[in-house]
Amino acid sequence: MRAIRIISMLVLVLLMMVGFTPASAQENQRNLFFYTRYPSQEATIGDIVTFKLTLGTDTTPQIVQLGMREVPQGWNVTFRGDGRVISSAYVEPNNNATFDLRIEPPADVKAGSYRMVAVASGVSQEVTLPIALTLKEKSTNPGGLSFKVDLPTLRGSPSTTFRYNVTLKNESSEEVPVSLLADAPRGFQVDFKLSGQSITSVPFGPNESKSLSVEVRPFNDVPAGTYEIGILARGNDLQATTRLIADITGQPQLVLTTPDGRLSGEARIGEKTEVKLIVSNTGSAPARDIELSASPPIGWTVEFEPKQIPELANGQQIEVSAKVQPSNQAIAGDYLVTFTARPTDAAAATSEFRFTVLTSTIWGLVGIALIAIAVVGVGIAVMRFGRR
Repeated sequence: MRAIRIISMLVLVLLMMVGFTPASAQENQRNLFFYTRYPSQEATIGDIVTFKLTLGTDTTPQIVQLGMREVPQGWNVTFRGDGRVISSAYVEPNNNATFDLRIEPPADVKAGSYRMVAVASGVSQEVTLPIALTLKEKSTNPGGLSFKVDLPTLRGSPSTTFRYNVTLKNESSEEVPVSLLADAPRGFQVDFKLSGQSITSVPFGPNESKSLSVEVRPFNDVPAGTYEIGILARGNDLQATTRLIADITGQPQLVLTTPDGRLSGEARIGEKTEVKLIVSNTGSAPARDIELSASPPIGWTVEFEPKQIPELANGQQIEVSAKVQPSNQAIAGDYLVTFTARPTDAAAATSEFRFTVLTSTIWGLVGIALIAIAVVGVGIAVMRFGRR
């Protein structure tokens, strides 16, 4: 009986110890937690892989030491926080620590699956986090960049903005930042646009296509002809080229002025004043059927000789005579007359000429005669009445 009692007491003590120990362990197990949302990842050989880790505690604030186990030989594995290498982290309730696990496989690593364990050691507890990484060979067919142009040849005048719709595709399985370059002849400006915004570079995801607009603007003095604009897209080791063609037709451009460039003169009431005008074509094509006209003040008359120019070749000029006569009711002062040379296939050229109107010489003579008559009359009157 005594032996039975002793055995019973020992069993009771053991049960008490067993019942107490797991409870304490269970409480400690709830103290720290350590996790990542994506513990298993795939990567390509040569990539640097980063795992986002979270470490926290439910109860006791503490400093937790960080470490790694089962790391393959030659691998460089570090914990990083705020851009720096770390070996520990401070945690407290409701204030978790987040940091990175940076894994750099060696250059000669083989494709396959690799496993390692991240370890967090607290004051009274150690928690582990298994990490799995699968490395794959780089694609033997990396693809490249390719252009597709809807209409590679456009026609217009030197004042035309040539807009080409271009599709650029990244045919590789990698993300590629692409720079855009243009090789245009002198006298051309090229602008790349995406969704209406000017760009010089654009990122492309794997197998991604984007629609771009290439705007080519020639200067006004570019001669007529066919011009090629080279387009280059370059990203990493990939590149693509294409050719755009701008077929520029000639365009006349008229200039209307005087032989000495002076745009002012005098005119007299009742008299015609001749003004010499020079019509020049500085464009890249002939101007045809040029009509000369004027916008004078009311009552004025303007006559041109010649009134029409059948054709004026580019780079040439011709002299035109304009005979201007002010209105008989005009008073002395300054007046503006607008001269216009208007071709049928281009913009008109205008020039404003300022006239200073003087009274006619005839009326001056009449005035002098009247004054003379008045003086003579006064003299006669003085002589007649002076005798009395």
